[in-house]
Amino acid sequence: MFPQDLLDAAATLLDRCRTGGLTLVTAESCTGGLVAGCLTAIPGSSDVVDRGFVTYSNEAKIELLGTPKDVIEVYGAVSEETARAMATAALERCRADVSVAVTGVAGPGGGTPEKPVGLVHFASASPGRETLHARFVFDGDRAAVRLQSVAAAIVLLRRQVEAAT
Repeated sequence: MFPQDLLDAAATLLDRCRTGGLTLVTAESCTGGLVAGCLTAIPGSSDVVDRGFVTYSNEAKIELLGTPKDVIEVYGAVSEETARAMATAALERCRADVSVAVTGVAGPGGGTPEKPVGLVHFASASPGRETLHARFVFDGDRAAVRLQSVAAAIVLLRRQVEAAT
């Protein structure tokens, strides 16, 4: 289902979490659970992956995660501010040590000049650490944008895990 290089990156991340005694949570919008799916494709991932939230709609981001409604209203669902709020909220909803949040426009529709198809914001949080953010505008169709988003989420998670250990 996932390319081998992505599975290898996920396995390396999970090993690093095990070594550091850390657990993960995902909060995903445009990826629809693919980050959690990639991580849990690795045998033994259950000792690291706590849970994953798929919060595709704004209501789900607010109701399930507790993302502040005013953040979404002011900045939009696809924004640095919303990604950061999702990452923080995911940690507040479980006992995980590190979170990653993904929100973007996977396409083929839904883009605007300010927020084009392929725009994806990522955030990774860990208690007592700076919340990391990354922004990309990926090329390709919906599947390509989503797969590139999974890869970027794993890279950002690894940066946060390395900072936390």
